[in-house]
Amino acid sequence: MSIIKLVGIVSVLLAIVGAFVTIPYLAALLVVLGLIGGASIAAEDHVRVIVSALALNALAGVLTNIPEIGHYLTGIVANLGLMAAGAAITIILCNIYRRFKP
Repeated sequence: MSIIKLVGIVSVLLAIVGAFVTIPYLAALLVVLGLIGGASIAAEDHVRVIVSALALNALAGVLTNIPEIGHYLTGIVANLGLMAAGAAITIILCNIYRRFKP
């Protein structure tokens, strides 16, 4: 198993567990893991990851309307959105670098 797959699995597990228990600096950790994982995303998936990051962050709050479990689902989706946002930032910065490199 590659290190990048391991980073992804750890990120998803942290996103899920973080919705149920308090993990210090979870948001920062998820963004950093997303930044690391974003470097290995194939070019044909770039738009998909960026749109997913935007959608996850924008729509996570809708799940609070589900009785009993909505709060937890919102936490999981918001945490996944943080991870995806980190990956999207890496993709965007790499694309800017590629465009302007000498």
